[in-house]
Amino acid sequence: MFARTPRLLLRPGWMEDAPALAEAIGDASVLRNLTRAPAVYGLADAEAFLALPQDARLPRLLAFTRTKGPPRLVGGCGIHLAADGAPELGYWIARPYWGLGFATEAARAVMQMARAAGVRDVRALHFADNPASGNVLRKIGFRDTGRIESRFSMGRGAAADCLIFEEGVSEEGADARAMADMSIDLYGDSLPALAA
Repeated sequence: MFARTPRLLLRPGWMEDAPALAEAIGDASVLRNLTRAPAVYGLADAEAFLALPQDARLPRLLAFTRTKGPPRLVGGCGIHLAADGAPELGYWIARPYWGLGFATEAARAVMQMARAAGVRDVRALHFADNPASGNVLRKIGFRDTGRIESRFSMGRGAAADCLIFEEGVSEEGADARAMADMSIDLYGDSLPALAA
């Protein structure tokens, strides 16, 4: 699966991406906001992650800039199955690219890919002390359920409260799901065939 947005190319990670991945995600300020990453993220972790098999219906992509100059890894975004089997959206952005809208752009593209592959009822969460992540979720049409769960973060070395979001209509993104973003190209030949 591949997607192109106005500023990003989203694609599966390749082994050649391991050094850049280890460097980009290895920042403690990034790791503390993730529930599925080790406390210290090195080259071996990046290689192990990139070697994981891909589920054809669940996008798991790295995001690279496609603007001036050579592509730079800015983050990652994907959908994984949570412990209870529910699809869950996750994303991270390398610290130098915080506040530039890349998380929103990547998450919107990944959600469009997931819907095109028939994945429904996606949920997402963010640590309570990371409100910027909640803003991203609202912008792409998720709504806060009002539920709070405690999730462990190896980057924090402890569990912390997470706010739970689900697909739907948020006040800020009321038309986000209904409105197709014509600036995002999905490569249809990379999507699994949908059963009729």
